[in-house]
Amino acid sequence: MKLDELDITNYRNITSAHFVPSPDLTVICGNNGQGKTNLLESVWLLTGGKSFRGSKDAELIKENEDYSVVEGVVSSADEISDIRIFIGGEASEKKGRSAKVNGVDYGRATSVAGKFTSVVFAPNHLSLVKGSPDGRRRFIDAALCQLYPSYITLYRRYMRQVAQKNALLKNLYKTPNALQLLDVYDDFLVEYGTQLCERRQTYLSSITPDIIKNYDDISSGSEQLSIEYVKSFDGDMQAALEATRKKDVYAGFCTVGPHRDDFEITINGKSAKSYASQGQQRSAVLSLKLAEAAGIQAVTGDHPVMLLDDVLSELDDARQEYLLTRMKNKQSIVTACDAGLFDKTDGKIYLMENGMLKIFN
Repeated sequence: MKLDELDITNYRNITSAHFVPSPDLTVICGNNGQGKTNLLESVWLLTGGKSFRGSKDAELIKENEDYSVVEGVVSSADEISDIRIFIGGEASEKKGRSAKVNGVDYGRATSVAGKFTSVVFAPNHLSLVKGSPDGRRRFIDAALCQLYPSYITLYRRYMRQVAQKNALLKNLYKTPNALQLLDVYDDFLVEYGTQLCERRQTYLSSITPDIIKNYDDISSGSEQLSIEYVKSFDGDMQAALEATRKKDVYAGFCTVGPHRDDFEITINGKSAKSYASQGQQRSAVLSLKLAEAAGIQAVTGDHPVMLLDDVLSELDDARQEYLLTRMKNKQSIVTACDAGLFDKTDGKIYLMENGMLKIFN
C-alpha cells in the first residue's frame, strides 16, 4: 500500500498543502506546534477512521472556516484510488465526515475502510501497556475495522445496544415494562457481543506469534512476553448478563460484555501493567504495532503505510535502529523535531512551519 500524493485544505492549522511522499521513508521535521502531527493525522483519515488523537470532527476544521478537505491518491498491488474526505462544520450544508472514491459518493467516511490501510504509532500509544483497558480495546477494534469493514457495523450495533441499555438502567423505575425491555436489549447484546468477542480473540491470536517474536528480537532473547485476551465474564454471555442483572440495576450501567474486555501482557511471567519498566513498555508497544502491520499485510497482501508521530525521541538508540530497520522498503511517514536523526538514511525530508509545508532537501 502506498500514498502517492495528498492535498489538504483548511485542515487544523494547514490552509493548503500538497504532499508527495517518498515510496520509502519520508520525514516531516519542524518545531512543536507547527502542524507535523496534523499532516500525519490527515493521512490517517484516508483509512476511514476517526482522529487517532480522539478529536471531534469539528476540531479538524481550520478556525473560521466551514469545512476541511483531505484528498489522497493511494495505490495497492492491484488498483489506484482517489479518496476524498470532506469534513463539514456547523455552517456547512453537509456536516461531519463524508467520502468519495474516484468521484463516487460513499456516504460516511467509514465506508471507505479497507481502501487504504495504515498503522499509526504516536507517543500516547506508549500507554497501551499501563493505560486503561479502553486503549487496548481500541487497538484491536481499529485494526479489525480496517481489515473487515463489516466489523464496523457489528461494533456500532453492539455499542448502540449498550448505550440504550445504560439509558434504560438509569431510568429503570420511571420506564413502563422496563424489565421486558432489558430482556430485549440483552438478547441483542448476546447476539452482537458474542460475535465481537470471537472476532477480537481470533485477531489477537493471529498476531500474537509476531508480537512475541518482535519482543524477543528487541530484547535479544533476554525476556519473554506473553499476551492473552481477558473477557469481563466467564462462560456464556447470556448467563453472565442474567447473573449480573441486579448488579447492573444497582450500578446504573451494563457491567459485563466486550465493552469491558481487555488483554493482558506479561513479561517474564509478571503483569506488564504493574511491573514493566519504561523500556519494557516501549518494547511491548513497538512489538504490538509492528505485529499489527504484519497482520494487515497477511490479510490484504499489501503492507500498510506506517505513520510514526515523534516516537523516535521516545526510543533509545537500539530501539530506533530496530524500528528503522523494520521499515526498510516499506512506505513510512515520520515526524521529528530533529531531522538529524535521519542523517544516515535516504529519506525525503519536508519542513513544516506554521502550517506551511516545503521540501527540506
